[in-house]
Amino acid sequence: MLEALDPFRRPVAPQDPVPLPYLRLTNDFCFDIELEANLRSSKMDAPMTITKTNFQNLYWSISQQVAHHTVGGCNLRPGDLLASGTISGAAEESRGCMLERTWRGANPIRLPTGELRKWLEDGDALTITGWCDGDGYRVGFGEVTGKIVPAIL
Repeated sequence: MLEALDPFRRPVAPQDPVPLPYLRLTNDFCFDIELEANLRSSKMDAPMTITKTNFQNLYWSISQQVAHHTVGGCNLRPGDLLASGTISGAAEESRGCMLERTWRGANPIRLPTGELRKWLEDGDALTITGWCDGDGYRVGFGEVTGKIVPAIL
């Protein structure tokens, strides 16, 4: 699968502040992967796109994340999964999480039903997708959907 991403390999953007020496690589890279999150409340007929961003917006490259994870002696073995965390772009519509997208709740998202969302609520379903667009082809990663259910008290 990694070979399928080779055409989408991009240099890491300049980092400010400059990372510590053990995190500096002259040939470090990221991937041009489009990312999208769609929200569907229990009252909506169809989901609404609430953010579009790109994997290139990561501040820390995957190599840097792995190096930092292990530098203190933390084990990393084949099969371990790591997550990048929120990937946000500079534009409001490319903020990668509800906290950032709604500016800590100060700018709620208006859904087509008239509902407002500062945060995800019970009954909301969130779908995240990712893909790379090539010249006449697409490499996709599928989608993942989660639904918020009420807490059991």
